[in-house]
Amino acid sequence: MAEIEDLAGPERSPETGPGESWHRRCLLELGLECPAVLASGDFQIETFHRGRFAGLYILEPNTKCPVTLRIDDNDLFEEPMKKRRRSDREQRFRAFPLVEQSALKEYEKLESRTRRVLSNTYQKLIQSVFLDDSIPNGVKYLINRLLTMIEKPSLDPIYVGLFGITGAGKSSLINAIIQQAMFLPVSGDSICTSCVVQVSSGCCEQYKAKIHLLSDQEWKEELKNLTKLLHRMEEAGGEDADADVWDADEAIEEATWKLKMVYGTGAERKNYEDLLRAKPRAKIPTSRIITLKAEEAQELSVKLDPYIRTQKIDGVEESAETRIWPLIKHIEVTLPRSALIPEGVVLVDIPGTGDFNSKRDEMWKKTIDKCSVIWVISDVERVSGGRAHEDLLNESIKACQRGFCKDIALVVTKADKLNLPEYLRERKVGSRAIENQREAVLERNKTIKLQRSRILKEKLKKKLPADSKVLEASDLVYMVSAHEYWQQALLSEEESEIPKLREYIRKRLLDKKKRVVTECVTEAFGLLLLTDSFNSVENLLSDPLHASGLRRFVEDRVELLEGAVEQCFAHVERPLQEGVLAARASYRRLLGARLVRSRGNQGFHQTLKAVCLKNGIYASRTLARIDLNEAITQPIYDQIDPVFGAIFRGGNSQGLALMPHIEAFKLSLQEKMMEVGMRNGWKYDGYKKSFMIQEISAILGDLEGYIVRKKRKIYESVTSSVQDDLKPCYEEAAQITGKKACERMKDVIRRGVERQVAEGMFERAQERMQHRFQLLKNGIAEKVKGSITTVLALVSAQGDGLYKELADVRSEYKEMEKLHRSLREVAENELLRRGMQDFLLRMSPSKAAPEAERQCSGEKK
Repeated sequence: MAEIEDLAGPERSPETGPGESWHRRCLLELGLECPAVLASGDFQIETFHRGRFAGLYILEPNTKCPVTLRIDDNDLFEEPMKKRRRSDREQRFRAFPLVEQSALKEYEKLESRTRRVLSNTYQKLIQSVFLDDSIPNGVKYLINRLLTMIEKPSLDPIYVGLFGITGAGKSSLINAIIQQAMFLPVSGDSICTSCVVQVSSGCCEQYKAKIHLLSDQEWKEELKNLTKLLHRMEEAGGEDADADVWDADEAIEEATWKLKMVYGTGAERKNYEDLLRAKPRAKIPTSRIITLKAEEAQELSVKLDPYIRTQKIDGVEESAETRIWPLIKHIEVTLPRSALIPEGVVLVDIPGTGDFNSKRDEMWKKTIDKCSVIWVISDVERVSGGRAHEDLLNESIKACQRGFCKDIALVVTKADKLNLPEYLRERKVGSRAIENQREAVLERNKTIKLQRSRILKEKLKKKLPADSKVLEASDLVYMVSAHEYWQQALLSEEESEIPKLREYIRKRLLDKKKRVVTECVTEAFGLLLLTDSFNSVENLLSDPLHASGLRRFVEDRVELLEGAVEQCFAHVERPLQEGVLAARASYRRLLGARLVRSRGNQGFHQTLKAVCLKNGIYASRTLARIDLNEAITQPIYDQIDPVFGAIFRGGNSQGLALMPHIEAFKLSLQEKMMEVGMRNGWKYDGYKKSFMIQEISAILGDLEGYIVRKKRKIYESVTSSVQDDLKPCYEEAAQITGKKACERMKDVIRRGVERQVAEGMFERAQERMQHRFQLLKNGIAEKVKGSITTVLALVSAQGDGLYKELADVRSEYKEMEKLHRSLREVAENELLRRGMQDFLLRMSPSKAAPEAERQCSGEKK
């Protein structure tokens, strides 16, 4: 076997360090990893790695200069494996009706060919600059952009969050959607864990589950909080022990249970240091990940069951798997390729209240924020009278404000349940006679859907801007029954509305795939335009006056954009100020509502202590989430929510939205580029100016993602500021023990809040949000100016040293030109096929069942 040695070329520039060759430095400048050399016979074969890409370089034995470059096109930049056959690729689309399958195949083919063109262009450019001591900036930019596009994932997953409390029917709903009865354990006598469970389908042949555990440091942090909760400080002054009796509330019960589960009986009486030295009863892998595999769904379900749910019954011996559940952070389940759920969709079972552990609670929030779709799950018996789903809806609306969520729906489960005599008694006199249970269920479901849709739409209108897409949704409420999906005793499969949810998922993925491929092909075409223009001196922007004029134009436009952004953000000033005044006027009432219990302090002492230990927040698996910081700042959010949503949403929003200002900036630049192109000889070569137009679109498209990521920090800045100010009083309250400890803790919290409000707590929160807006404005200006300046440099004169005669990429350019034209053809074909399908369905109503559901009929187990 060839031995590995270091490569040191004989020629070095002054900047090249010891042991570095000039062509090694060249590749490092391109962002490629350091190579290793294989010495073999009379030649040396050097291998370069970058992510999925590899190339072989044959070096002369004396000079160690590359004489040939051989990269096998068939092994690079393809599907994850070349072995993926056409029939295997077609299996990926089994979840879609035939018409949608055809469209997806065309878009997939477009994307695959585009990536092939990009990889070929990248290889040619690397070869053409390999021997150069210096690489022009424009070429570096081009190679880095090509590499970024090649390595970019084909499609980011669509996360569909199922958000509900224990017993709402989330697991049963997921089981029905993936058509695996009892795959995920459902809540019964057992209590399910509060961790997030993700379910998706992939290209694997087996059923797999990855159980992610808390890190050692994360568990130590939770252990410290659990022991603080269970062991109060030494009582000073020999206070009456009767006042120090532990409250048998949920916080104490869960803390005791966790410690017993991990360390055994008696662990709840040990202190933190003793437990650090104690050995957990279950074996914890050093990787902190447990992987389960099975050939069949039910086999994996049996293996997974102990990790997801536990029997909370005294005297029952737990399994080794059950003992590890307090350390579970989240679980990922991957199914083999499904005929019902397409690859790229992740169903997420999200507990309704978060978790006492900081890391799990943080992940709970982040999981909600990364969901582009949230289904609030509530069973039919709770949806009309319960408060739980209202709290979940409020949390989901906040996710719309701070995260990626663009669609919210209420999914009412167990829609087959109905007490017929009671329903008939309460029906309005004069209504149509009900013949049987089925008719009553359908009538009741229709009524609930209409009522809850109206209520939800009104609620969303108060919080979100009027042009939000979620308000345009045809279905805001789904009435589903997993039981009837399987049994079909009262309702048909279609009436269970499970197929409707699947159809919704498919449509979201198809729309996203079309959008991503269109952007990919358009952006790739722009890069090929740039590459081809580098070999065409006459088409460069050779007039210095035009170049300097463009730079001045960009600077002026960036200044105007800064002003427009500042004016846009100024719309939040007034509601923010009004919110601060409202918070000052109502904080005592809001705080009191969280601190006072109708049954007194019984069962609340340790819960309040848990709240203080977590800086004002307590999340459990069974009780409603308590967040004192959020409660007293809610009047601020009530005022700013409509405006905040309008700023960060697309559309006009009565001039409040941010993105139209960026769009106007983009259009002004594109118009200017067309004007300059006409003057500079691009009149008869429209593709040359198209590069600049498309590259500007790509840059500003990335800016939108940057804004979405920053808005979470802005939105949460008010509560995080208040939490920071109140931290000392929470810490003081957490130390209180002895007589009337609960009342004394409340007094410390009340006095702390009073003191901070008097010292300007809400005003500081206002300033922090304003500061965050200012940081975003500056970030937008810097990113736009820097990126556009770089692009302008690419079309500057030869004198700037940016021009470089590169490898001939005309064939790739022509191929990319064809692919770009094909975009319109693919879209037209899809519309034509859909129109034909709709026509045939109208002519044959009996055949209106969705193709995807027909494909999987008879597969139910």
